[in-house]
Amino acid sequence: MKPAPLDYVRATSVAHAVQVLADNDGDAKVLAGGQSLVPLLAMRLAQPTVLVDLGSLDELSYVRDEGSHLEIGAMTRTRTVETSQLVAEAVPLLPAALSHVGHVPIRNRGTVGGSTAHADPAAELPAVLRALDANIVVAGPSGSRTIGAADFFEGFLATALAPEEIITALRVPKSARGTRVAVQEFARRHGDFAIVAVFTAVELGANGEIADARIAVAGAGQVPVRASAAEALLSGQEASPTLLRAAAAEVAAATRPLDDIHATADYRKKITAVLARRCLEQALPRAERSSAA
Repeated sequence: MKPAPLDYVRATSVAHAVQVLADNDGDAKVLAGGQSLVPLLAMRLAQPTVLVDLGSLDELSYVRDEGSHLEIGAMTRTRTVETSQLVAEAVPLLPAALSHVGHVPIRNRGTVGGSTAHADPAAELPAVLRALDANIVVAGPSGSRTIGAADFFEGFLATALAPEEIITALRVPKSARGTRVAVQEFARRHGDFAIVAVFTAVELGANGEIADARIAVAGAGQVPVRASAAEALLSGQEASPTLLRAAAAEVAAATRPLDDIHATADYRKKITAVLARRCLEQALPRAERSSAA
């Protein structure tokens, strides 16, 4: 199939893009990297009357160290973030997760703003933003505002973005030095969207106890799932096989998956528990050795 007829506008600035969106009263769509939107257009699952291309807005492509956090421009390519040494040192969970996004050609074209706005609950980036308490900066007719990741993702492919707003940047808090990260995904083929994926970042205290744990799940609900109860269970504790199994069960309990053609809800919960335990064992190698013993 081919896209339905539409008008094409190449934005010359953020203000220009916002104005075109506002003028079209919800009938316009923003084109960033196109890795999600173009297939939807081709299948006519999306039929905007106007396409607003942000491809020429180089000012939205950057990675900056802002002290307590990294700011990443919305048009920054996924591959750029994945391979950035600054990102690897400051927020190691990001490159670990983004290496699972599709294949390299997709990551070369896709953008972090586009993935965030698309809000697929099986995608890696939304789950990581949720785990790390990131903020999404958006621009609209009334100016700029910031939305926490916990409030941004509202449902399946649904966000808190107003029709006339665009994402301009992501603000991701830096992780503590020495944070251990792990990603476990279960998919039918390499590069497919995950049936379930678990993302973990663990900070250890001076005595080896778990000082902080961040756990999120993709593919197990209508939005990325934050496993807050599991995080609380781990906090302040010394890792042990029993503790990690209990935490993994809490991660699965936090999910609200649905049956679909790929897996039943019950199967997704079981897979979540397995992947969560593996993530924690990977991030906490001493516990893994104890378990093997």
